[in-house]
Amino acid sequence: MIQCKPKTSTYFALGLIVITLVGGLIYTLNHFATQRTLSIFVYLFSTVLLTLVILLLLVKMMAAYKFISAGKGIILTRLPLRNQTKKYLLNQVLVWDEEQITTNKREFKQLTIVFDDKSSFSISNHEHINYEEFVKYIQKSMPKKKAPSKN
Repeated sequence: MIQCKPKTSTYFALGLIVITLVGGLIYTLNHFATQRTLSIFVYLFSTVLLTLVILLLLVKMMAAYKFISAGKGIILTRLPLRNQTKKYLLNQVLVWDEEQITTNKREFKQLTIVFDDKSSFSISNHEHINYEEFVKYIQKSMPKKKAPSKN
């Protein structure tokens, strides 16, 4: 059974960024409460901006925290933050597609699978381990269900 799960290094790096941004937000609020040497608009703009960026990063991290396993004719999807697990047979897959984008000499890949209950699942090579093995399994098991090329 092939298991794709989130990379620890990705979540560690994003976690450090979130902690740094929270530190900057705390510093800004503390500076406003104690010193107030800048304009009120600077404090307002910086706290709103920092809060929005923190929230967007947290939502991105929570949405990408998912597991998918495949083997023996089934695909098992698990979203631990929603406490949701779904089991699909390979014949329940409507279509799958892999997107590839090359930027700055790095290749980003994302696999999207759509199931017959209209739910979909996406994983990427930069956020999940065993991505290549999972794609090979999908290509071997369901070659006819690949989405037509966009070219």
